[in-house]
Amino acid sequence: MALITDRDRTAHLLRRFGFGASETEVDFYAEGGWEKAVDRLLNYEAIAEPFQLPLENFAVNQNALRPQSLQAWWMAKMIATQRPLQEKMTLFWHDHFATSAQKVTNALLMHEQNETFRSFATGSFKDLLTEASKDPAMIVWLDNQYNVKGKPNENFAREVMELFTLGIGNYTERDIQEAARAFTGWSFRGADRKQLSRNRTSEFYFNARQFDNGEKSVLGSKGPFTGEDVLNLLCDEAQTARYLTTKIWEWFAYKDPEPALIDRLAGEFKRSGLQIGTLLRAIMTSKEFYSERSERAVYKTPIDFTVSTLRQLGLGQRIVALRPAEDGMVPRNQLAPIAAVLNASKSMGMDIIFPPDVAGWEGGSAWITSATMIERVKWADRLFGTVPTGPGRQVPQVRFPASSLFSPGTSPEEVATRLISIFDAPIAASKWQALVEAARKASDGRITNQNVNRTAAAVCRLIFGAPEFQFA
Repeated sequence: MALITDRDRTAHLLRRFGFGASETEVDFYAEGGWEKAVDRLLNYEAIAEPFQLPLENFAVNQNALRPQSLQAWWMAKMIATQRPLQEKMTLFWHDHFATSAQKVTNALLMHEQNETFRSFATGSFKDLLTEASKDPAMIVWLDNQYNVKGKPNENFAREVMELFTLGIGNYTERDIQEAARAFTGWSFRGADRKQLSRNRTSEFYFNARQFDNGEKSVLGSKGPFTGEDVLNLLCDEAQTARYLTTKIWEWFAYKDPEPALIDRLAGEFKRSGLQIGTLLRAIMTSKEFYSERSERAVYKTPIDFTVSTLRQLGLGQRIVALRPAEDGMVPRNQLAPIAAVLNASKSMGMDIIFPPDVAGWEGGSAWITSATMIERVKWADRLFGTVPTGPGRQVPQVRFPASSLFSPGTSPEEVATRLISIFDAPIAASKWQALVEAARKASDGRITNQNVNRTAAAVCRLIFGAPEFQFA
């Protein structure tokens, strides 16, 4: 059924444009109506961000920043953020401009790109495209440092059209060849190009001697185009607005949107000068976004699946409270929730900052396989710390104290009802009794401090494995 109440609409907004929300967080955003929730999400710069630890505090040791350091830092930020839309859009752009630390091994380069996505998350797409195109990590990823006058490398020119702006079938091979010439001379400096594993950062560098300043023909226009000129041409194309609108809609609403809907939204997006925030507001306030077709229609990514449960349990406060030790690094034992969610998300198919290729993750129904469903069910045990351990069998676990959710003597019925509410789980009424039976079996019918985590895990295994719970 369509979403009607302010609270229902707000929860829907936060599932899609955030990482779920605790019950208290939903109440906060819903205060004053769902339109106010839209404003609060979009105007995130007015909200103080509590997580302020720099990347350096997540170093493996005092001399080593690795890609895994960035993973831990970003995951901590997603769990703790009070700006959920900004982080969700940072994740979206990471997938859109997919760059992998498998090749770009320098954590600082990847961190700078991550911050670029965050800074321009809801701003001008033209500015974001320009910054992402000049980003040293992107240059390394798509080999543009080897794109020089007389020997153009087409990698970036192809992907900027195929994946970042127009989409397949809306350009010619000639367009790619000519655009590649416009991007000659785009390189970087500050880090040794052959030793990118070192902890050195870099910056964009235009090598004028390697730039092909001859006339080029791109998308029906001719001139001595520079790389910036080509990016402007791409942004001026109506197809770019349509392509981005369709991709963003499918990420946040549902697959195969109606052509008339895309025409309407893309038109507004184009008229705004490709202001991302304008498009997001148009989506958030559209009747289609709150329709039956949209409700619980998007497969949860592994990040959505894991991070949302931590936020719903209030783990963000624990992350905000992290403090570095005297050596400047956050102690490993304080990072258990972060290690657990990174490990679990990777097992579910999403290893952040390591996308599988330049097209990003396939997404959608591809998230659900027999193997990944097992990992989704196992997340209940990681969450409540009930995974068996032993020599050679150490698994990162959150070990959330379920005793903070239930007092001794709580009934199995109350356990099932409370966990459904906490995790915003759309469990069918016909399945409720199975949850009750799982709680009764795990607790012998009565919650105690000794069995409360075991009981919560038993119920959550059923919740997390339910088909309906796989959708946001």
